[in-house]
Amino acid sequence: MKFMKIGTRPDTFYTEEATRSVISDMPTDLVIRINNISYLLHKFPLIPRCGLLQRLCKDYEDSGTVTIELHDIPGGDEAFELCAKYCYGITINLSAHNFVPAICAAKFLRMTESVDKGNFVLKLDAFFDSCILEGWKDSIVALQTTIKLTEWSENLGIIRRCIDSIVGKILTPPAKVTWSYTYTRPGFNKSQQSVPRDWWTEDISDLHIDLFRCVIIAIRSTNILPPQLIGEALHVYACRWLPDTTKSRIWESTSASQIEDVKEKNKKILEAIVGMIPAEKGSVSVGFLLRLLSIANYLGASHVTKTELIRKSSLQLEEASVTDLVFPCHSSASSAMIYDIDLILPVIESYLMLWRRKSPEPMENSHSIRSIRKIGKLIDLYLQVVAKDKNVPVSKIVSVAEALPDFSRIDHDDLYKAINIYLKEQPDLNKAEKKRLCRNLDCQKLSPEVRAHAVKNERLPLRTVVQVLFFEQEKEKEKGSKKVVSKGKRISQISAEEMSNKLQLGTEDEHQKMKRADKNSRSGDIEEVVESRRGKESTEEEGSSGSNKLNPKKIMQSRSRSEHGRDKGRDR
Repeated sequence: MKFMKIGTRPDTFYTEEATRSVISDMPTDLVIRINNISYLLHKFPLIPRCGLLQRLCKDYEDSGTVTIELHDIPGGDEAFELCAKYCYGITINLSAHNFVPAICAAKFLRMTESVDKGNFVLKLDAFFDSCILEGWKDSIVALQTTIKLTEWSENLGIIRRCIDSIVGKILTPPAKVTWSYTYTRPGFNKSQQSVPRDWWTEDISDLHIDLFRCVIIAIRSTNILPPQLIGEALHVYACRWLPDTTKSRIWESTSASQIEDVKEKNKKILEAIVGMIPAEKGSVSVGFLLRLLSIANYLGASHVTKTELIRKSSLQLEEASVTDLVFPCHSSASSAMIYDIDLILPVIESYLMLWRRKSPEPMENSHSIRSIRKIGKLIDLYLQVVAKDKNVPVSKIVSVAEALPDFSRIDHDDLYKAINIYLKEQPDLNKAEKKRLCRNLDCQKLSPEVRAHAVKNERLPLRTVVQVLFFEQEKEKEKGSKKVVSKGKRISQISAEEMSNKLQLGTEDEHQKMKRADKNSRSGDIEEVVESRRGKESTEEEGSSGSNKLNPKKIMQSRSRSEHGRDKGRDR
């Protein structure tokens, strides 16, 4: 940080109640009132250097003490005091922190060259050009201080010149960066590593959102930096100023009125960030977009902002991981869900709308099919996470599961796992709810291992178990048919005479008898399981006065007997 010291005399200003005076042998003849503070000063040091005071004092030439009110001076009493001390020759220290109010006040008082040679404005301009604009952090600090004097700073060109200085340094190749910068990413060592490309992002995140937006717009207008670097700057700024919605409680100790003020401020920041996201796909990550969407829902952002975030998230949904989709629900209700499922549904719907627009008739193994199947896998894994929430209703799980079309899933193993997890967490579900939960489950798309688990799963509704058993038997019949065909191929190698003799022995009749017996046996297995489950459910209903609860252990024992001594299944 650069400093400039002006003046040599010691500070002789002192305060008495709401009055600031100067220690002097001469009586005061000039009173300056600024807001609630009165300055008791002298005409001689101030009027020769202040054009405004010269004009105002012309009307009081004959009077002894002149009182002037300067309530509208930019920077207030502190900025005026810097100018007054300069006139008295008292030592003042100027830096990027107080430069802007000092020059605005000096311009207001007309402390220019036309009034007095080597005046205050000239010295301030020299300090601005040679020190502040040449420094990296000085430029940022000076720009930040303009937020309290925006109109004056714009008219004097301070904002434009600071932004030009900052942008010029940002566009410098990283290898040539020699000034001090802030970079606190984990694992980065300034002394050993070269300057990272995004070295500037943390420093400009100190700026007010309006000034930050001006800097970003200026950078983008050059078309030099890639959109990913712009996206990184937005990410750093959002992490710095927006609330973290991954935490279960935000602003826990803040009062209601303060929360509303903070929300309004954050809403403005959020909407500005969304408006600055580059149009190029991949400029920001899908995880960042979903986080912004979660914040938008929490803050009650505008419909336009939410719609834009949903659209951008859906364009990059294929790149998401399960962690990117999981956000806590911030409802105040005692029975509220842990996870915010409503955040993901509109993103899936937007993805499907864009997908259908691009792929009206997708071909098998095409990029569009691979894309939607990747999303199907992602959503099923997401369901396995949110299914652990004991407060999530069946309707939410079903709506997410059914949001994607049938062909988005090559198999239903992951969907089955999600359903099984949910049934474990919700032991009191009734039959209708279980059927509704499993209606999207296609037993033909389950792997043999999962089908074996499902057959022994007492949590599943009876209808689903029967479907699995039936399909399992159909698979076994297909295998049996393949064996017969294979055997036929071997038989065809035997001589025609031997074949004729074998047919005469009635092998075909025996095969048909065995086939019918096998069919009857399998049909009996299904009927036995059905009767066992129905009987057990009836017993449980009578024993619990109408309750729909099942006793898994007893049904397991019954099913074990019906399976002719097979081992008892264990839930995964």
